[in-house]
Amino acid sequence: MNRKVLSLAAVALILAGAFVFQHSGQAQSEAKMTKADIDRLMTQLSNWGRWGKDDQLGALNLITPAKRKAAAALVKDGVTVSLARDTNPAVEEDNPNPFQHKMDATGADAGGQWSVDTLSVLFHGYQHTHMDALCHIFYQGKMYNGFSQQEVTAKGAQKLAITSLKQGIFTRGVLMDMAALKGVPYLEGNVTIYPADLDAWEKKAGLKVGSGDAVFINTGRWARRAAKGPWDAEKGTAGLHASCAKWLKERDIAILGSDAASDVLPSGIEGVSHPVHLLTLNAMGVHIFDNCDLGPLAAATAQRKRWTFLLTAAPLPITGGTGSPLNPIATF
Repeated sequence: MNRKVLSLAAVALILAGAFVFQHSGQAQSEAKMTKADIDRLMTQLSNWGRWGKDDQLGALNLITPAKRKAAAALVKDGVTVSLARDTNPAVEEDNPNPFQHKMDATGADAGGQWSVDTLSVLFHGYQHTHMDALCHIFYQGKMYNGFSQQEVTAKGAQKLAITSLKQGIFTRGVLMDMAALKGVPYLEGNVTIYPADLDAWEKKAGLKVGSGDAVFINTGRWARRAAKGPWDAEKGTAGLHASCAKWLKERDIAILGSDAASDVLPSGIEGVSHPVHLLTLNAMGVHIFDNCDLGPLAAATAQRKRWTFLLTAAPLPITGGTGSPLNPIATF
């Protein structure tokens, strides 16, 4: 090997080392975030007042008629994929609040003509696919857009309830497959996703997240559960670092979804358990989909080498509800 080749190789190694060092240094800097940093971001990333003092839609205002028409044009194959995990009425180690399913009338009833059942569920948590309304989290006595947390009473949420979404959701969905980015079937519980990872996925997938998009973060959570069994989500679940909130705000997304709780757990920030939830729901007015099953979506996107799709979802218009179970649908 001549000196010129050696020189070029040395430069390449130096540049690669510099990139690794820079990425590592960035991650280390971001990992040192404190509660004071979150307090500052609550102001810096705020959308309060952006759509008026009485606004209750938040970033869903970014899903304009033009955005819906563009999303509809993404449909080429007419193939649909559910983003919901099947509900399970059985108590499991990581599901202390299963759907309560009671049969009120069955085929065993003499002379009966109907089958009838009653369902109830505590859907917030780490098991059921659901949507968080903007009233779901409080910060210093306030909800999104400055509404008082006192608006949520024993009768339900008087402001920012899930009924604000009665017209449904129809926009471009974007899958950001962090498991595929790392070349693994699933991320372990100690893996934290940083803004640099989101940038890397955009580059790998050849896309750019844009205004009004619904962004879904795939960590392979359910594949990990299938391989290793249930675990306490709050003691180790892959997800976004709080520093990703600024990235999401810069892209002006409308919705954030994941196969877990979006946040990396534990958060690594003392005194703040779910900073991504706090910054998106409360400061930015971005609704959240939790506990989606993104495995089938990841397969469908990889097959097509296309990670964008039409997203539709219809939360139940529960008066005063803090969210809703739902079945998001991707259409290709």
